[in-house]
Amino acid sequence: MKKKTVILGFVGTTLDSGNGSARWEKWRPTVAMAQHEDLVVERFALLYNGNYGPVVQQVAQDIAAISPETTVTQHKLHIRDPWDFGDVYGALYDFARSYPFDPDKEEYWIHITTGTHVVQICLFLMTEARYFPGCLLQTSPPRRHAPNSPGSYTLIDLDLSRYDQIAQRFATAQQEGVAFLKSGIATRNPQFNLMIDEIEHVAVRSRAPMLLMGPTGAGKSFLARRVFELKKARHQLKGAFVEINCATLHGDGAGSTLFGHIKGAFTGAASDRPGLLRTAHKGLLFLDEIGELGLDEQAMLLKAVEEKRFLPMGGDHEVQSDFQLIAGTNRDLAVEVAAGRFREDLYARINLWTYSLPGLSDRPEDIEPNLDYLLQQYSAEHGDAVRFNKEAREHFMAFAASPDARWSGNFRDLSAAVTRMATLAEAGRITKAVASAEIVRLQRQWRTLAPGLGASAANGPRIALEDAIGEDAAAQIDLFDRVQLEAVLAVCRQSKTMSDAGRKLFAVSRAEKAKPNDADRLRKYLARFGLDWEQVA
Repeated sequence: MKKKTVILGFVGTTLDSGNGSARWEKWRPTVAMAQHEDLVVERFALLYNGNYGPVVQQVAQDIAAISPETTVTQHKLHIRDPWDFGDVYGALYDFARSYPFDPDKEEYWIHITTGTHVVQICLFLMTEARYFPGCLLQTSPPRRHAPNSPGSYTLIDLDLSRYDQIAQRFATAQQEGVAFLKSGIATRNPQFNLMIDEIEHVAVRSRAPMLLMGPTGAGKSFLARRVFELKKARHQLKGAFVEINCATLHGDGAGSTLFGHIKGAFTGAASDRPGLLRTAHKGLLFLDEIGELGLDEQAMLLKAVEEKRFLPMGGDHEVQSDFQLIAGTNRDLAVEVAAGRFREDLYARINLWTYSLPGLSDRPEDIEPNLDYLLQQYSAEHGDAVRFNKEAREHFMAFAASPDARWSGNFRDLSAAVTRMATLAEAGRITKAVASAEIVRLQRQWRTLAPGLGASAANGPRIALEDAIGEDAAAQIDLFDRVQLEAVLAVCRQSKTMSDAGRKLFAVSRAEKAKPNDADRLRKYLARFGLDWEQVA
């Protein structure tokens, strides 16, 4: 179905003005667009500023007279100084955020012939940044005096890959997008910042699936939602953000939750159910812990991602859903593919844009800005400002950024710590006593978890050394070394990184070292048996 044409632009206070019948003898850019016999304009959105209502009203009446099928809407903007870039950009930004764009059904032409030069520049910038989801419209008068001639018009589709100098003007917009993804948190880790820069670039230019890897609590769900909100602000998505943790899906419920079912598809299916994939139509679907999906559900998901259609459970007719997918996992899906637990074709499909989110202990320089952000969030939610006093802040940060802070729950641990300290703060001040008590609480929590990991390694499934190092090598190892190596391998397989495994294995002796290098110690130990981290993890 052909999209309807909608034109947005400022009414020219000079070019579009005129009274009496003589006004039809002059070329008026806005009115002229309704005079083209081969062009049907569904709607004109006439923007204006100041006391020019009569001019706008006259233009609207003239458009209605020559093109009755065109709807004309008037929008007064509040711009204090039409030559001030900040005033104009701010007013247009507010207008764009509130205007009901529908790019699936309408094609938008942004008229830049009228208005001040500052207005024209701002319209250009906002169209390129997709706040106005359309192309630029430039109009010109007839070459010779020709009464009632509409002149000519040109559409400009912005492809800034050919204009390097112009593209540089949008660095600020890109930086705003990056800051949005980070919620304004001034993160300092260079690798993390580079990753977010790329995610922002990809998010506004691609609809391909994205895969976020990282330990539990690293912020995968938070980042997925921010990507959705960024794309929504750019009018690239108009549907909902739909999130599900695949680890919670089991049996018939997994297929039903994702793909829906028809009445009677299985015992308990008393009515039709649309499923989350259809709920995410025109929006973003975030499947956290996608590695937990069964192979049947993986096959159905692959078809849905590639073809935008699938069969509900028990159904004979395919349904459609056009959604963008972001997947999250704390597993290494390449290892899962090799083990036959994850489909290779689905992995290849979602592995186009893959990002590994580091845990909090791998970003110690980012703890402080996140601490400030969480305090601001708490203050905003509870209506009371909460701050550290200087001594308490220094005391807590010295611990938080030290090797003694495991942060096994990552940002969830930090968020919980901030909530507890802020709740216990007297008169909005977190004292050193409150911070010290929280440090003790965190240490106790992590010590409680650490033995559980060891017990799991000792009592869980036995690690077959024959599979790890081969039968011949295993036969040459004393029982003493065998027991130790089996325990080390078990801890490694329950850890996300070599540093994480090293901290668990050397939790006591590392405290005696000025600069503990747990990963290097573990690497050297494994090398004694001809092993490396990739083989055992």
